[in-house]
Amino acid sequence: MSNTSAPGSSSATSLATRPVPPRQLDWLRTELTDWTSQGIISEDQAARISSRVSARYPAERHTRTSIGRVFLYLGAGFVGVGLIWLVAANLDQLSPVTRFAAIAALWLAFLVGGEVLAARGASAPLVGAVRLLAALGAGAVVFQAAQSLQVPAYEPRLVGLWSAGAFVHAYLTRAYMPFVVGVLTGVTWWFMQPMWDSQNGLTVVMLMGAASVLAAGLAVLHDRRIDAFAWTWRTVAGGMALLAMFVAAVPDIGGDGIDWSTWLVVALVVAGLAATAAALTRPGLRVLEPLGAVVVLVAATLLGLWTTGTDPSDVDAGDWAHAAVSVLAYVVLAVALVALGTVRDHPPLTWMAMVGLVVFTTFQSFAVFAPIVTGAWLFVVLGTVFLGTGFLFDRARRELASALDSDSNAGPGSAPGSDSSSPKGTDR
Repeated sequence: MSNTSAPGSSSATSLATRPVPPRQLDWLRTELTDWTSQGIISEDQAARISSRVSARYPAERHTRTSIGRVFLYLGAGFVGVGLIWLVAANLDQLSPVTRFAAIAALWLAFLVGGEVLAARGASAPLVGAVRLLAALGAGAVVFQAAQSLQVPAYEPRLVGLWSAGAFVHAYLTRAYMPFVVGVLTGVTWWFMQPMWDSQNGLTVVMLMGAASVLAAGLAVLHDRRIDAFAWTWRTVAGGMALLAMFVAAVPDIGGDGIDWSTWLVVALVVAGLAATAAALTRPGLRVLEPLGAVVVLVAATLLGLWTTGTDPSDVDAGDWAHAAVSVLAYVVLAVALVALGTVRDHPPLTWMAMVGLVVFTTFQSFAVFAPIVTGAWLFVVLGTVFLGTGFLFDRARRELASALDSDSNAGPGSAPGSDSSSPKGTDR
């Protein structure tokens, strides 16, 4: 008996499936029709190819957010925050042990309940809401334990422990909602811990740049493995890069120099390790993402160290040069993010770049022109700056889109299973 089977049989469909954007399937159907009309393949072959692709690469579902899903997530969020609030309110009528036992019992109920629902195939929004409750409940457990041990509730390490717990939950179960909690609390701890002992403007810039490097490296490491996590890490990397360059351009932000601390060094080392791991394990063009983030970190640090006059009413050549270089660097970063968003089919990067460029240009224009131009002429000058920046940015975007379209004419825009415009599996 032959071990081969025709396309579309059970052995073919047993292969692992991978959702792809609908536009890629539309492209393939158009090509199949064209090849059939030219006699390159027969209609039967085209039908067999289409059937196999449909079974192996189903189209992603881009549905609108339902009202039920919104209420589930809002309800889970309110309940989770309420649990933390109850801890912060210090329930004096109960002993510390009783309070901790009650909070821990609720957390375990949400944790186990979420996984039981997932195992039984419950709806993704419901599973995601319960898992969100478990991730928020973990924070309540951490803060209640700290309160019982007489640890100040505002200690950064408590936020770090909460983030670590949420990440453990997320990676063990491949759950997206706990992962979001872990990212949000982790970013909060990333800035709280180094700034706990000393507040320094350039430290914030370097932390943002290092966060961009770390997130970009993690995004590359997660590609084709946990796509939803990679999507989120890539979004964080883009946002941190834009913020780092924005804050670095604030006049005299680095007037006090770099205030080195143990935690700042640790943050830089961890970011470097993530970028190195991405370069070693995922060679190719993907490594340009963490390398680009490293360039942003260095450029933002140097820009922050460039100090000019501190008198806003006295704008000299140094201030003009600082503003010009800042705008040029930000435009280059924005165009690079638009390119990455286009290549990765990641619209949030494109929108963040455009919005960030508008806000940054407005800030820099007012900082430079407001002291020397007043009244109606200020709006004329600002409008001219906006028009020029918008024209150059749009021209670069169009050239990039044209280049990508010409490349895609030789084949599909991206291989099946490449990054999509929204994370897969974010309901859970």
